[in-house]
Amino acid sequence: MKALRLGILGSTRGTDMLPMIAAIKEKKLQASIEVVVSNKADAMILSRATEHGIPTKFVDPTQFSREAFDAQLSRILHAHQVALVVLIGYMRILSPQFVAEWRDKAINIHPSLLPAFASSMDKSVHQAVLDAGISVTGCTVHYVTEEVDKGAILIQKECEVLKQDTAESLKERVQALEGVALIEAINLLAMESKKV
Repeated sequence: MKALRLGILGSTRGTDMLPMIAAIKEKKLQASIEVVVSNKADAMILSRATEHGIPTKFVDPTQFSREAFDAQLSRILHAHQVALVVLIGYMRILSPQFVAEWRDKAINIHPSLLPAFASSMDKSVHQAVLDAGISVTGCTVHYVTEEVDKGAILIQKECEVLKQDTAESLKERVQALEGVALIEAINLLAMESKKV
C-alpha cells in the first residue's frame, strides 16, 4: 500500500507528531512525513522532526505578507510532493488562497469537541470547558476551511472532565487523544485516496 505523503505545519512543541512518527515506524500509519514547516525558528516541533531525520523548514513571517508567506508554504509543500497538510499547533490563520489550493487536502486537530469551543487555542479552550461545567470534552480532527474550526469533522475522541481538573491536567488528557485521532483520520484518508 502506498503511503500518504504528509507535510506538517506547526508553531509549538509538536507533541502530537510523536505518536504519528511511532505509528509510521510500527506500520500502523500508512503515511510518511516529508517535511515539517514552522513560522517560529525555535519551535520544538522543528528540533523533534530533525531528531527523527525529517526535513524541516523555517519561514520567517516578518519577511512576507500573509498571502506571500502562505505561497512560500505551498511551494515548500509541493517541492516535497505533499498530498496531505496536517496542522499541529499551528498558530497562524491560513489565507483563503492557501485554503483553496489545499481544499480537502489539509486537516487540523482542535482540542475540543467541535463545534463547541471553536476559535480558541491551547489552554484557553480547556479553561473554557472547565468554566462551562460540562462533563465530557475531547478533540476533533477536521478539514481546514476559510472559517476557523468550521471544516467537516473527520474524527472525534472523548474524555471525561474530572472535578479536580485544571486547564493543565485536562490539556494533558485531551492531548493523549490527539495523536490517536490524527492517526485514525490520516489512515481513513489514506484508504480513501487509494479508492480514487
